[in-house]
Amino acid sequence: CGHSLIDESKLVDSEPGIKLNVTIAGKDGHIWLSSIYGSYNFNVDIDAPKGEIASNYCPHCHYKLVGKLKCEECHAPMTTLNLEMGGSVDFCTRIGCKGHHVEFKDLSTALNKFYQDYGLRGKHHPDHEPKFKKRHEEEEKHLDEIKEVIESGTLLHTYCPHCRKSLIDDDMLKLKVQNGEEGFLLISPFMNVFSSKSTLFLPDGTIMKNVRCWHCDESLLEKDAHCTACGTEVIKIMISARTKMIDFYICATKGCRWHGLSQQDLHDIRLDDSLEW
Repeated sequence: CGHSLIDESKLVDSEPGIKLNVTIAGKDGHIWLSSIYGSYNFNVDIDAPKGEIASNYCPHCHYKLVGKLKCEECHAPMTTLNLEMGGSVDFCTRIGCKGHHVEFKDLSTALNKFYQDYGLRGKHHPDHEPKFKKRHEEEEKHLDEIKEVIESGTLLHTYCPHCRKSLIDDDMLKLKVQNGEEGFLLISPFMNVFSSKSTLFLPDGTIMKNVRCWHCDESLLEKDAHCTACGTEVIKIMISARTKMIDFYICATKGCRWHGLSQQDLHDIRLDDSLEW
């Protein structure tokens, strides 16, 4: 029907979700799919038992979104959605299956549009970022004079605090996580860009109790420190600032955007637009 399925009011993986009407096991509701390619996360307002087949409908015209393809993984029907940049994406309707297929009508046109709209660093959504209180202008000016400022959009070169190996893989910050099954959480390594995806089901709000380095398998949770926004334990990694290597902390709750430095490092370094300790 030509209407957008993006729901700005419902975030999945910290980005606006793709909203569909859904029927699962005879119950009607809504489902919000991750809009990040490669992520299989979703939120749903009815029970979604693993293995059940979902019937998906457009929330505007109520047309049943059934594709022509069958899932190569489990042979279930697939849902087809058209892409704004031309082409379509098919995904399996069986809850828990990761089968999907993407097809572009014109790959060169799609890539041109992708780089025009998103750039090389990924789309930046300032409207969805938390609005933190600004310091007084005089204090800001004074801090800038005496501190190194890590600005929004800066690539954070991240390392394991145990083995000191880089945690960047394929332009993403990669962490080993466990939530029933083992997989990886991939986070944007750019300062104040909050996009993420995962290789296993991690809905927003999930508290990750087992986060490890994918090189040495050591735990990255800092049990003696907590997020000042939601109280969860934090993940400790290291980043390279201009002057030295410093400890960097992110919240262990999926979807929470809090991050900060230790009190000691705050004397020398300031994070742009961050809720610091």
